[in-house]
Amino acid sequence: MGRQAVTLLPLLRAPPFAWADAAVSSPAAATHIPTDCAALFAAVRTARVGGRFWADPAHLEQPAGTVLRPQGLSEIHAAHDGNAVWIAPSTARDWAEALAGRVWFGDVDPWSVLPGAQRLVAHGDDEWVALARIAGVPVEVLSPGRFGAPGEDDAALDRRAAEALCGVVWRDPFTGGPSTFEAVVELLGLWRGALDANRPIAAACGMAWWKRKEIRHFLWHPARSFALVSSSSRALRIARKAGGSVAVWPSRVSPALLTQARAQGVPLVRVEDGFVRSVGLGVDLVPPSSVVVDASGIHFDPREPSDLETILNTAQMPPKLLERAAALRETIVRAGISKYAADTAAPVPERRSGKRLVLVPGQVEDDMSVRAGGGGLASNLELVRRVRALEPEAEIWFRPHPDVDAGHRKGKVPDGEILAHADRIVRGGGMAPLLDVVDAVHVLTSLTGFEALMRGREVICHGTPFYAGWGLTRDLGAVPARRTRRLSRDALVAGVLILYPRYLDPVTALPCPPEVLVSRMASATATNRLKWAAPLRRWQGKLMNVLRR
Repeated sequence: MGRQAVTLLPLLRAPPFAWADAAVSSPAAATHIPTDCAALFAAVRTARVGGRFWADPAHLEQPAGTVLRPQGLSEIHAAHDGNAVWIAPSTARDWAEALAGRVWFGDVDPWSVLPGAQRLVAHGDDEWVALARIAGVPVEVLSPGRFGAPGEDDAALDRRAAEALCGVVWRDPFTGGPSTFEAVVELLGLWRGALDANRPIAAACGMAWWKRKEIRHFLWHPARSFALVSSSSRALRIARKAGGSVAVWPSRVSPALLTQARAQGVPLVRVEDGFVRSVGLGVDLVPPSSVVVDASGIHFDPREPSDLETILNTAQMPPKLLERAAALRETIVRAGISKYAADTAAPVPERRSGKRLVLVPGQVEDDMSVRAGGGGLASNLELVRRVRALEPEAEIWFRPHPDVDAGHRKGKVPDGEILAHADRIVRGGGMAPLLDVVDAVHVLTSLTGFEALMRGREVICHGTPFYAGWGLTRDLGAVPARRTRRLSRDALVAGVLILYPRYLDPVTALPCPPEVLVSRMASATATNRLKWAAPLRRWQGKLMNVLRR
């Protein structure tokens, strides 16, 4: 690519998503350049964005003197020599090869090279000049260009870098409307985090056919190939050859796969539905708009650590993040959103006057969260019995799990047996309207307990869900000693809904922050691309119920 073409690229730009227009900026005249660039540069530096940040990192642990040649920026060599990183003009090829002894060809993430460099030498039209100044690296400019000219001091180069940052029109890729510098930097930082986590994933297996399009989007990276296959053995072979990991749906992780992965030295990454999932049920073949990608375990299994547990135990929770979590929580509650979108119009039975009202959500009895975190309790009927024993004077409502009621999963209990202990069975409609009227929720491991906490309800845990043990619930089940931190409600929401999951905008299919998905759900602009499959699944469920009877 010639230098003239390079100068037209905004310094802050989106990765090359192939399936949507992800543009976040377009060149324009700078209308306002701040006199103090420190805050501007700090935001970019913290997010580690700008330039081709999605490119492969330079492996500076290689022998000193390895030469890096970023492609698509300008014809330059970057050389690592002891404590210094240099960028020299391509005409110095003989000098560079003499210094380094060999040349490394390929695209380079500037943020894998610039931090900690003592000096940078480059042409003035190379964007690494601006990125180096943002990173605080001294720069020597060899020829005049957009980002600098020979002899300019740090202050002049900083002003040019600020002009490059401010001389754009910011765009929101989800709406196509205007955006801001702060919002774009935050979004690029979100994308960077997902891409960095995706880079080692070489293959995926165990993904249902109707989820695969979304899984490809969740796990995409522009700088590496990715195989989504049916065979776990093939996935392990691909990952072993690439030196990477395998992403797998937790319910498809067999003992044999665990043994083979350990023997071959291939890490497994669990991918599971997120907590604000979609506009319909997975049982109706509705693809997820949110997943979690966990490299150390999975959130619903308290027997081992998970990325979520680590986040809740150790992540910094600055006031800005807590304010964001509070606003997200309030939006979700106000819109009546639960795991499967919003349903505020569902009729809610009248509660008895003067009595404590308790909700017991049923679960799939062979669900992995029940097996892992139920503490040996799996029966919906036994859970209701225990609740009645603990709450003899309360009005108890039992809510069957929709997958069980539809005939697709295990856990069906005859109504008469439930009503021997509960006062009412509540079917149909969304979970959110029920949570708005009850006083307390008794759960085994159900996500309903977390949704109840967001609404300020008392939550009693008979098992060990991911939200137990942080000081917000009454815990009757065993809680891992690892969970030592006491969390506020909004700190829990920040970890569970902002820092841990991934989200896809159901309109553009671009990775998005949770606020975008929640907004789509609240405004009913989120749709199911496989809506034809839901009626078939409902008929299948009815048939299975008939056959069981």
